[in-house]
Amino acid sequence: MRRRELLKMAGAGVAAAVVPVAAAGLDPMPFTAEAPLSLGVGLGAGWLNVRQFGARGDGAATDSPAINRAIDAAAAAGGGTVYLSAGVYLSYSIRLKSKVGLYLDHGAVILAGPTPLDGTATGGYDAAEPQGEWEPYQDYGHNHWHNSLLWGEGLDNVSITGPGMIWGKGLSRGWDKELTKPDDTKPGVGNKSIALKNCRNVLLRDFKILEGGWFGILATGVDNLTIDNLLIDTNRDGMDIDCCRNVRVSNCTVNSPYDDAICPKSSFALGYARPTENLTITNCYVTGDFVIGSVLDGTWKRAAKDRQIPTGRIKLGTESNGGFLNVTISNCVFESCQGFALESEDGAIVEDITLTGITMRDIRSAPLFLRLGTRMRGPRDAKPGVMRRVIISNITSSGASQLPSIINGVPGHPIEDIKISDVFLEQTGGGPAEMAVLEPEEREAAYPDPHMFGTLPATGFFARHVRNLEMTNVEISTRTSDARPAFWLKDVVGADFFRLRVPQGAAPVFDLKQVKQFRSFGSRQLADLSIESVEQRKV
Repeated sequence: MRRRELLKMAGAGVAAAVVPVAAAGLDPMPFTAEAPLSLGVGLGAGWLNVRQFGARGDGAATDSPAINRAIDAAAAAGGGTVYLSAGVYLSYSIRLKSKVGLYLDHGAVILAGPTPLDGTATGGYDAAEPQGEWEPYQDYGHNHWHNSLLWGEGLDNVSITGPGMIWGKGLSRGWDKELTKPDDTKPGVGNKSIALKNCRNVLLRDFKILEGGWFGILATGVDNLTIDNLLIDTNRDGMDIDCCRNVRVSNCTVNSPYDDAICPKSSFALGYARPTENLTITNCYVTGDFVIGSVLDGTWKRAAKDRQIPTGRIKLGTESNGGFLNVTISNCVFESCQGFALESEDGAIVEDITLTGITMRDIRSAPLFLRLGTRMRGPRDAKPGVMRRVIISNITSSGASQLPSIINGVPGHPIEDIKISDVFLEQTGGGPAEMAVLEPEEREAAYPDPHMFGTLPATGFFARHVRNLEMTNVEISTRTSDARPAFWLKDVVGADFFRLRVPQGAAPVFDLKQVKQFRSFGSRQLADLSIESVEQRKV
C-alpha cells in the first residue's frame, strides 16, 4: 500500500472519531499542524487524540480538562480509546469512564500537578468523597478514591495501556511531619496515581509509574483485574489490591523503598468485609533498596546505607477484615527488601494460599512472616480470624538478617495446616547464647511486623501457637556461627520434620516448649525422634 492511500485511510478514521464528538455537544480542537493527530498504525475509528480537545502536552498548561473532554466524548460515543502522543500533560484529576481506555504512547507523560501543602480553595484535585462510620477502620488513603490523579468508580471495561508514564510528582504521600494533619486531607490535594472503586473488567498494562504518591495503584472492590508489565518506581506503596476478585498481576517490577511493593488487602473501606480472592501474582521483581527513579532510568543507584530498613516486599495485609482466599504467588524475586508477609489482624479468614518458586537475596527482616493476630480494627462484633492451608515450597533466600522466619498465632487462635518444603534459608547468623534463652512477648494486638517481637531465639524458624506444621527438605544455613537453635517451637500440636539440614555446632536443632505430636526423621545431624508430648526439651 502506498503512503498516500495509508494517509487517506487514517484521515477517514480521524473524521469518524470527530463525528461523535460534535454529536455530544463538545467543541473539539480542529486537526491542524499545531495539534496533530498521530497517524500511527491502528489509530483510526474509535481513537480520540487529546490534542484535538485542547491538550498541549508542553508540561506547563493544565491538560486534564482537555483529557476529560476526550474521555467524555469517547463515553458518549459508546466507547473508544483516548490517545496521548509524546508530550508532558500537566494534570489534576482525570475521571475515567466505562468502555474507555487511555493509551499512553512512547514519550507520553501524565504529570501530577502541584498543590500547596495546606490545600487550595479552588482548583487542584477532586475532593475526597465522604465515607461512612467505618472510616476509622483503615488509614485515610484507603477510604477515598476521587482525590487522585486518575480515578474511576462503578465502571466496567476500562483500560490504561501503552509504554508511556504516569509521574505523581505533585501527589502527597500523607507523611508530611511538619503538618498537624496529613497534607492529603486538605482540599485540592491528591494522594494516589490511580484509584478504582467497585469496577469490573479492568486492564492496566505496559506503562510506568514514577513517584506514585500514597499508592501507585489502589484498586478496591475491583473484579476481573489484570495488571501486567508495569514498572513502578515509587515513594510509598506500589500497588494495593483491596477487596478484589479474580486478579492477575504479572511481569511487574516495583521499587518501593519506603513501603510495600505489591500489597493485597481486605479492608472495611467498602463498608462491609469483602475478601480478596482468586488472586495470582507471578513473574514479578520487588525491591526497596534503590534510589527512586534509578530503576526506571536504568542507573540502579543503591540508596544510602544509613537510612531506614527498606520495605519493598509482597505483603498480604495489614488491613484484613474480609480475608484472603485462593491465592497463588509464584516465580517472583525479592531483592534488598523485607521478606514475604501473610497477615490476618482484623478478623480475616486466610486460607488456601500457595507461595512457590521464590528467590530472595539480601532480605532485611524475616524471609517468611505468617501472623494471625487480634488487632481487630473493625466492627465490634467481628471475631478473630483464621489462617489455614498454606503451602510454601521451592524458596531460596541468601544473606537474610538475624531474624528467623516467623509463624505466630495468638493463644486460643493458632495458625493451622502449614506445609513448607524444598526451602534453603541462609541467614547472617552471629547470635550469642543470650539470644537463645529469650522468651518474646505475645503482643497479640500490636501492629504486625517481623520486628515486632524484637530479637528472637532461633536462626531458622520461630513457631508459636501453630497446629499441624510440616517441613520437608528444609536447610538452614548461617554465614557466621550462631548459638540459637535452628527451630524454636512453643504451643505447637502436630509437628513433622523430614530431611532437615542445619548448621553444625553446639547449638541444638530444636528448642521445644509445650509441644505435642512431634516427629523428626531422615536428618543426618539428628537421630529419628518421636515425642507425644513435652513441656520443655532441647534436641
